This record gives sequence, C-alpha cells and structure tokens, in this order.
Amino acid sequence: MASVPTAPVVATGLVGGYSAARLSGRRELAGVVLAVAGAVCGRTWLRTRGPVVTGVLLGTYTAAFGAAHPLAKKLGAWPSVLTVAATATATTYLLADRPTASSN
Repeated sequence: MASVPTAPVVATGLVGGYSAARLSGRRELAGVVLAVAGAVCGRTWLRTRGPVVTGVLLGTYTAAFGAAHPLAKKLGAWPSVLTVAATATATTYLLADRPTASSN
C-alpha cells in the first residue's frame, strides 16, 4: 500500500480547520478537522518515519495551530493561517514526504 503524501493533509488540516470554524461559526469544528488530519498524518509518519520524526512533526503541526492565533493579531486571520500552514507544510515535505536519494 502506497504511503499518503502528508504535506497536503497538513495544509488541509490547518486551512480547512480555520475555514470550517469561520464558515460555520463553530470553533469546535476546527478541532475536529485538525484532529482528523493530525491522526492521518501521525499514523503515516509513525509507520514510515518512526517515533522521533512523528513527534517533531506533530509538535510542528500543533505549534502552527497555536502560533496562528497571536500572529493573526499582527497579520490578520487569513494571512496568519496561510503563513503557518505554509511553514508546517514545508517542514512536513522536507522531513516526511520528500523522496530520498536512495529511492532512485
């Protein structure tokens, strides 16, 4: 079974979570979207990259969510969400999804 590319799932969790809360007016929906995306990614990372990288990436994902809140006061809501999503997505690509040289 092929591994799911997780960088797009990270982006979807962060941007989708914010969108769900904003459009519905229910903040808890953001938590549901974030949790589902995090669970999908965490399971994949644990299987393909091991516990250390999984911990780093889950920490990055959680920190991105937390950082969006104070950053929104300086940049605005959408720019903040897009900034943290881009950062977490790039980190995920580099640590988990990027093809390795040995796979060629």
